[in-house]
Amino acid sequence: MNAATRYIVGTSGYSFADWVGRFYPPGTKSADMFAHYAAHFEAVELNFTYYRLEAGATLARLARVSPPAFRFWVKANQATTHRQDRAAAEPFNANLVPLAEAGKLAGVLLQFPQSFHRTVAGRKYLAAALDDLAGSPLAVEFRHRSWQHPATVAGLRQRGVTLVVPDVPDLPDLYRSDAQATSRTGYLRLHSRTAENWYAGGAKRYDYDYNRDELASLARQWSALADPVDEVYVFFNNCHRGQAADNAEAFRKVLAEMA
Repeated sequence: MNAATRYIVGTSGYSFADWVGRFYPPGTKSADMFAHYAAHFEAVELNFTYYRLEAGATLARLARVSPPAFRFWVKANQATTHRQDRAAAEPFNANLVPLAEAGKLAGVLLQFPQSFHRTVAGRKYLAAALDDLAGSPLAVEFRHRSWQHPATVAGLRQRGVTLVVPDVPDLPDLYRSDAQATSRTGYLRLHSRTAENWYAGGAKRYDYDYNRDELASLARQWSALADPVDEVYVFFNNCHRGQAADNAEAFRKVLAEMA
């Protein structure tokens, strides 16, 4: 592995009742979950900002209580990525100020839906959304396979925007990619490999437990990355029953064994 590349591993969210007794000690209250999480991991994706635009107070609190070196990727609000409402960008950006001032904002994750295709209109909106959020480091996750195009990679690289490489089932319309980077930051986001559950809805989509061989294969792919990167963020989104936390800890052990 490239010794100069730092791997930062965590999960997509941390506040889950079904993690109590598996990752969190029995009886852990929701208010105490973040402190326990931050004692084990050094970064997290915040997904509640996708649902709530008024998130400033919570982000300010997390900026205060998190360890000095802790980092947050904050998911863009659904108004921006799913409803294509550019008016949401201004209040969303304002919410980020406490994290940015504390030096704890890793960036903003824009996860676009599978209905967002690489059309002329789609490319124009993507450029506009990136402009609206350009005050922060940005990462983009595509869900529709039409974005598997050399121009997509070239465009993100030109802007210095990070491409999110999703680990998803091999289904006809889903965006998939080998390990690659469009900025000095790599970004791997692990969801599931169960094709029959992907369109089942709810928690079933992300009900997947990665085994050690799968994790080792991913680690080898990223260690062979041709593009020079300073850091690779790895977030597990298979949050059902604490699988994400278990897999994140297992992945760190794989990385340590390969170092």
